[in-house]
Amino acid sequence: MIQQLKRLLGIGRPDPLRGNTIIVNVEKLERRVALLEEGVLEEYSVEREGDDNIVGGIFKGRVKNIEHGLKAMFVDIGMEKNAFLHFWDALPAALDAGLEEIQRASKAKKQVKKITSKEIPDIYPVGSEIVIQVTKGAIGTKGPRVTTNISLAGRYLVLMPYTEQFGISRKIEDPKERARLRKIVQKLSVPEGMGIIMRTVAQGTRARHFVRDLAMLLDQWEDIEARCEANPAPACIFQEPGLIERTARDFLTDEVNQIICDDASTTESIREIAGKISRRAKRRVHHMAPSAQPIFERIGVQKQIDEAFSRQVWLPCGGYIVIDETEALISIDVNTGRNRGAKDVDKMILQTNIEAAQEVARQLRLRNIGGLVVIDFIDMRHRKDQQAVYKAIKDRLKRDKAKTQVLQISAIGLMEMTRQRLHESLRDTMYEPCPYCQGRGRVKSPMTMSVEIQRRLNSVIQKHRDGVGDLVVIVNSDVLNRFKTEDSALLLELERSHSGRLVFRSDPALNRERFAIIDAKTEKVLDQG
Repeated sequence: MIQQLKRLLGIGRPDPLRGNTIIVNVEKLERRVALLEEGVLEEYSVEREGDDNIVGGIFKGRVKNIEHGLKAMFVDIGMEKNAFLHFWDALPAALDAGLEEIQRASKAKKQVKKITSKEIPDIYPVGSEIVIQVTKGAIGTKGPRVTTNISLAGRYLVLMPYTEQFGISRKIEDPKERARLRKIVQKLSVPEGMGIIMRTVAQGTRARHFVRDLAMLLDQWEDIEARCEANPAPACIFQEPGLIERTARDFLTDEVNQIICDDASTTESIREIAGKISRRAKRRVHHMAPSAQPIFERIGVQKQIDEAFSRQVWLPCGGYIVIDETEALISIDVNTGRNRGAKDVDKMILQTNIEAAQEVARQLRLRNIGGLVVIDFIDMRHRKDQQAVYKAIKDRLKRDKAKTQVLQISAIGLMEMTRQRLHESLRDTMYEPCPYCQGRGRVKSPMTMSVEIQRRLNSVIQKHRDGVGDLVVIVNSDVLNRFKTEDSALLLELERSHSGRLVFRSDPALNRERFAIIDAKTEKVLDQG
């Protein structure tokens, strides 16, 4: 009776527009995960059938060659492109700046000989075997980037099998909670030579959960070591779980109100993973029965995904930003757009820039773009306004799991920042370069093509002055229209210099930048572009 009443009143029914929600869409060829914050799309990930996610994977590789000039080596890990290992990534890593180092009082510090980058080629000569972990997937023409500093992520802990460092995420800000976690770290039974890091989700977690998480990670490492001994190089000895499992492990925190999935068996799998965390987490996983309308469209996510590929993004104030991805950097331009005519111009510019800063931080996370980012804000006269914009983007970037570094706005109104890039961007995952424009985003105009074709025709006529009669020129219909309306006199003059006729034909399916000049008698192609 109570359950029926709840259903009638809508109590317990998942509301994707409330709080933080994860939407999981499972199809035959593709799995998609969207993270919504109060109904706004913040993160979007796609995994397709046959995709190999190698980031986080551990490989037993073989050193193929050493480039002393680059201070790097290339490692064969059994993939199309050799992995890139910088000498610095082969040294024992210092603890990340985002972590507080903990000294373990129970263990006396051993004097360990410090290795320098000059010694790396001697430690790993060409042909030697090496165990490495992928930190960045292959992007464009570059192979994957790897490190010898192995780490295994659990629910609350990260195990580092080759280093004795211990740390706590600085995102846990409560001093009392940090003190409690320090005591737990001191008591955990970590094997000698290994270290652990407490993740942000460790906040508020009881000690027994850490013990269980550590035991699971140690078992996992034991399996990896066994596979390493059993398999000759090159071999993959550990692979990160798929998108769904990673989502349940990394995103199902107290900050996430619910997970909604449209596939019954996947929902049960997520519930099983959530059940290992807590019963409350398990109750937050819901199944939405399939209908004629796909789940992303029913919830209103699809429109936001489509907008993620737009070059121009509008802001609530009426301004807009323009995002351009290039080989070297991401260029973002801020414009006032429709946000004009205000009495207080400084206030209007500040409002546009603050909204742009917040939207830029969201778009970088949503599109999964990174590297060097340059943002051209609208010029602000007052330093306090520049500081307000700087603070706005810094605050919004706190939600981003990727590492970011932001510089103050320069004297010419530019802000430079970097964002960690582990995978190809969403655009590169979903799209491929256009075969028509080859990624330029533009095609030659009919006039440009007319000039080029006339030049090539003249060359063919001069080259085959005695041996060729009539010529057939096949062009795009836009170019032919240009020939008929504006360039007919020039073509007649060109024909007079030739012993035969010039016949022009159009092919609407032909790329505007393509053409063919054919000998009408032999049907031999004399020139083509």
